[in-house]
Parts: sequence; C-alpha cells; structure tokens
Amino acid sequence: MIRKPLCFFLLLALFSKSFSQTVAQKSVQQKKMDDFVSNLLSKMTLDEKIGQLNLVSVGFDVTGPIVSKNVDENIRRGNVGGVFNTYTPVAVRKLQELAVNHTRLKIPLIFGYDVIHGHKTIFPIPLALASSWDMGMIQKSASIAAAEASADGLDWVFSPMVDIARDPRWGRIAEGAGEDTWLGSQIAKAMIRGYQGDNYDTTKVMACVKHFALYGAAEAGRDYNTVDMSERRMYQDYLPPYKAAIDAGAGSIMSSFNEINGVPATANKWLMTDLLRHQWGFKGFVATDYTAIDELMAHGMGKTQSDVAKLALDAGIDMDMVSEAYLANLKQLVKDGKIQVAQIDVACRRILEAKYKLGLFTDPYRYCNDERARQTIMKPAFLDAAREAAKRSIVLLKNNNHVLPLKAGGSIALVGPLADDRKDMIGPWSGAGDGDKAVSVMDGIKKLVGDNVQINYARGANILNDTGMIARLDQPKGTLTIDTRSEADMINEAVNAAKKSDIIVAVVGESAGMTGEAASRSNLNIPGNQEDLLKALKATGKPMVIVLMNGRPLTLNWENDNADAILETWFAGTEAGNAIADVLFGAYNPSAKITITFPQNVGQIPIYYSHKNTGRPYAGDFLDRYKSRYLDVSNDPLYPFGYGLSYTTFSYGDVKLSSSTIKPGELLHISTTVTNTGKYDGEEIVQLYTRQMVGTVTRPVEELKNFKKIFLKAGESQAVDFTITSADLRFYDINMKYTYEPGDFKAFIGTNSRDVKEADFKLLK
Repeated sequence: MIRKPLCFFLLLALFSKSFSQTVAQKSVQQKKMDDFVSNLLSKMTLDEKIGQLNLVSVGFDVTGPIVSKNVDENIRRGNVGGVFNTYTPVAVRKLQELAVNHTRLKIPLIFGYDVIHGHKTIFPIPLALASSWDMGMIQKSASIAAAEASADGLDWVFSPMVDIARDPRWGRIAEGAGEDTWLGSQIAKAMIRGYQGDNYDTTKVMACVKHFALYGAAEAGRDYNTVDMSERRMYQDYLPPYKAAIDAGAGSIMSSFNEINGVPATANKWLMTDLLRHQWGFKGFVATDYTAIDELMAHGMGKTQSDVAKLALDAGIDMDMVSEAYLANLKQLVKDGKIQVAQIDVACRRILEAKYKLGLFTDPYRYCNDERARQTIMKPAFLDAAREAAKRSIVLLKNNNHVLPLKAGGSIALVGPLADDRKDMIGPWSGAGDGDKAVSVMDGIKKLVGDNVQINYARGANILNDTGMIARLDQPKGTLTIDTRSEADMINEAVNAAKKSDIIVAVVGESAGMTGEAASRSNLNIPGNQEDLLKALKATGKPMVIVLMNGRPLTLNWENDNADAILETWFAGTEAGNAIADVLFGAYNPSAKITITFPQNVGQIPIYYSHKNTGRPYAGDFLDRYKSRYLDVSNDPLYPFGYGLSYTTFSYGDVKLSSSTIKPGELLHISTTVTNTGKYDGEEIVQLYTRQMVGTVTRPVEELKNFKKIFLKAGESQAVDFTITSADLRFYDINMKYTYEPGDFKAFIGTNSRDVKEADFKLLK
C-alpha cells in the first residue's frame, strides 16, 4: 500500500475548506439576489414588468433597418429595460438618469453594444485572432475590450460569436473562430473569461453569446437563411461551443435568425427552454437579434405581431430587441388568457438579475466616469496589445526562396488599393472603432524602416470597378475611396513603380464592407480589377509579395501559383500597419495557422478537414472515375485547416505512445520531438488529432484533440507530449448517447491537419 504524505492530506483539507467557503459564499450571494429581485417584482405592475423586456436602439450607430421611436418618453414611462447603440459616459448617463429619476421604481437600464473585436482599440477580426491559437492573448483581447467598453458607459456586449462555420461565402464567418468544434469551444471559454472576469467588477461587462443556434450553417452561405441538419451533427459539431460558453458563465444569449428543425430559433421552445435551460442549466437571460420577433411573420410562423410575440415568450425569449412586439402585445395577451403573468415574471426576473449582477442597483452610474474613460480608452498598453495580437494572427501562406522577410534596404514597390488605406484596416463589425486612427501598411513600413527603404507607391487599382457593388458598399457615403482614373492608367503607374524597385509588395483583397453581416459572396476571388493589377505586376519579372486583407477564405489559385510570397493578414485592427511591417521585415516571425479551410474554388464548398469517408473514398488515381470526386479539380483544399508557415522550418519525429492500449480512465501519452531546422528562432503550433476507425456511426477522418504552441531557437529540439483519456474520445453514438466505444484508433501529430505522422492504439473495454 502506498502511503500519502501528511502534507497531501493537509492540502486536501485546506482545499476542501476553501471550496466549502466559496460555495457557502455563493449561496449567500444568491439568496441576497433572490430576495432583492423577488421584493422588486412584488412591487411592479404588469406594464413595468413588460417594459423590462423591451430593448431599444438609440444613438450613434444603427445596426439594422429600424431605429426605435419615442425613446425618452418610453424610458420615463418604464417601458424600456435596455438600450443599445448608445455609449460614452455622457450619453449613457443622460438616458440612465431618465430611468432612475423619472420612473416609479427607479430601475436602471442595461446598455449593450456590438463589441466584437475591441471597442475603441480594435483587435484583429475574430477569425484572425483564432488563427493565433493563443488562448491567453484571445482572453486578453476580450479583457481589454471590456475595459474600454465599460469605461465608455457600456455594461453588456453582443459577443462572442461562437457559431461553427464551414462555408466562406457566409460573410459572418469573419466573426467566429472557424470550422473546428474543439478549438471553437476553447476560444468561446477564453472570450467569456476575458469579458466577464469572476465578479463583474467595473472593468468587466456581461457577454452575450451568439447566435443561438447553428447560424453558421446557413444554406448557400447566405445570411439570415435556413439551416437544416441532423440531430447528431447538431450535437456533435455545432452545439458544443455554445455549451462551453455557458459553462464558462456567460450571462446572456442571443437568439439566431435561422430556423432549427423547421422552427425559427426565436420561436423554438425545444431550443430555448428544453435544451438551453433544462438540459444545460442556463440561468441567464435570452435576447433576440435585431427585430427577430417581427421577422417570425415573414418566416410564416404567425399572421400578426401578437401571434409571434406569444410564440417568442412561450419559447423562452426574455428580451425583445427593437421590434417592441412584447411592449405592444403582451398585456392584451394576458387579458385574453393566451399567456400567463407568471411567464412575464420569469423573463423579467432574469433581466433584473442581470442588472443586479452588474451592480446597477447599487450604482446605476458605475460605468459613467468621464475621467476613467480618458485614462482607459486607447491607452498605449492597449495599442501595444493590439499590435502583438495582430502579429500573432498573420498567417504566412507561401514563401518561395525565402523572399520574406524583407531586407531593411533597397527599394519596394508598395502597390494596391489597401496599401495606404486606414479605414479598412479595422475590418467589419468594428463598432465604435475609428478607422482614421488605424495604421496603414504604408505608415507601418515607414515607422519601422524609415529612410532605409525607398518606397515607390502606386494605388494600382480600386477595390473593385463594379459600379453597382460600389454603390452597395459605399454606405454611408464616403466609406469607399474611389480613384477616378482609368484602370489602365492606374495599372501603368503601378508597373512603372515596380520596374524601378527591387521587390513588389501588393496589398490587395476585400474592403471591410465586403465581409461581415449582410456580406455573403458567391464568388470568392480577389476582385477582377485587382487580379488584373497582380498579373501586370507579375509580368515585370520582379519578385512579388502579396499582402492579403479579407474576412474569409478566398480562392487563390492564381495567386498561389504566381506570387513569391503570400501573407494572410485578415483585417488586423487599429495597429494593422505596424504589425504587418513587423512581419514583412522579420521583426516578428509569423506563427499563426488558419482555422478555416481554403478551397481551390467555390464548387468545393463546404470543405472542411473533419469530413467523413464515403463507401467510395477517392485515393488520388486520376482515372479512377467511380469514386467520390470531381472531374475538374481534386478533392484537396488549397490550404488545409491548421496550415501556416514560418520563416524557419520544423521537422517532426515519429509519434510515440506510452502504450498501444488504454483502458477507460487511463492516461495515454502521445509524444513527438520537434526540431527547428531553419535559420530563424520561431514558434510552432503542434497539433494532435485522432481518428476512430470503426464505430456504431460513421466517424470523421480526423478530429482535433489538443495543441501546444512552442518556441524553438534555430537548431533546437523539444519533446512535445500530449495526454488523452477515454473521455477525449467520446461522441454521440447510434443511440445519441455521449460516450466512447472500444476499438482501434489512430493518433496524428503534425504541423497542420494534412501533414501529420501517425501511430495506432486501441481503447479497451
């Protein structure tokens, strides 16, 4: 018998005591909140309760087609529970004073806003941040966003978006973590911790997880469209990130626009009550997305606003964003006996509890401090963090003959519509961000290398030449900068700049408005006029580096075949230009890896790494016709999930296992040795995947299980060890039970999902 030392039992006793004290403290806090809210509810009229369920849009930014009316008067009447699109301490205080000083019960308002990847200091778009695979940095980005937002009068943010997305035609793919369920779940937890912290102090805000649920699987990649999928895929692939966010303590949820199993989310009682509350135990409140209750009529769920208001409340929707369907209809529905006051009480209680947790009943103005705003917003430490995040989010997709990093000397032809652009740097859904304060690529290079490099600049092309598309994207007017010269004149200027330069740096891609919400695209090429520019530059014979800006995977066959180097910079935020310059000139060695597969063409979509085999899997024989394949293109992506290069190179040793078998509950160690075989120090994201060879239902060819990010000096080696148990191998079996099944498995370790080494093991009964 092995005897444990006395210190072990002392530590165990101390831990148990601390845990018990924490539980007891939470119980006391819960009772205080319950008593406070119950007492307040007992004093409220039906009108006042319904008013708490009404979320209105006021202020600086309109994120939809409708702006709420008569807001001041409705606040005085107690008909408003929350406001969004209003920020700054002055503006928030003004509306809060209406609620606190002019309503009978002085119930404060909650103030929300779309803080997606930063508030004023804008970080890279979420799809870019995910490419860093850096949970600490991602959490820090949310923490900084919370600090700025809370200093600017806000206490609630509509983020994180945790929708799994595998169709890059969908513009909102930019807002999420990409295609992988496990990685998306880790990022969801990090974002919640960053926004909310442990106790909602004044530097934290309440998160709102969106879009519940399955929104990232919109058919045809078209925003607001139908979603239809099997129960197994829903539970296995799409629901886990929402569950992870809830388990991390998310305070609120936003319903999605799409339908689930034929019923729109906003009217889906199975989703909002049976799953979210009964199965998952969610205690926070649920708000709709913009005018979603009214939109139930267009879905065909009801003829009148009264019909759909009843459906939404019955489903478990607590707060109505903008449509005011609850405000206009719930009282009459109670009179008619179609809903119960108790239902309204439940929804109202959840919203009052959120305000209690945020400390608004103690101090309604705790987020209205002008001095704090001046000291906090865009302070140097935040800008430094944004620059670091941007560097860590940039993916090196190609680097022939070590063209990069550039030397801090000679001459560069800096060309492209985004080369000297500031506004587009902050990307879509940048909310309160100011593009004029962003750093352009031109500015970043000049700051880094000064006069050591001669920059020959030419715009070369507009973002696009399609006048109809320009009119759509130039909203509000002036969003796009359009050069009125002819396409030929602009290209000629760029070619002349290239001819007198040592190397070309072409900064091309999408504008911020070409991706994000309501920005689905059926063609994922770089716009044709920009491709014409790149082809003309290629014809000069000068080495060409393409710096891409985009919010989604693009189809880059020509670019991959013809450019000497490609940097995927996404939309890198306020510090974009500085970060891109750091990477271009080697002040930072890129380490990011894509979390979304890049297709060869749109016809391959949806394409993702964790697909399943068919009964006729294609093995690569071009003449083997009767297999699951295309006639005109291979099944392979252009760039696989997890792909990204470095200025150095890494080699992987064989995969080693601590045992060829494991039993339930046992640890299996899976390891390899990684060596930096190049000339630069660098970071590598080492990825672990598994495959279950046989199951009661078909299983994916690979599933990400873990990763480690390591730093190696040139020539250095490091052993990298992962551990898994039977719990890591669970899935939804033939009976929809979440369990593991004994059998044969493969473990893969590699630099991406394609380039891996493998070993076999068996899970025993």
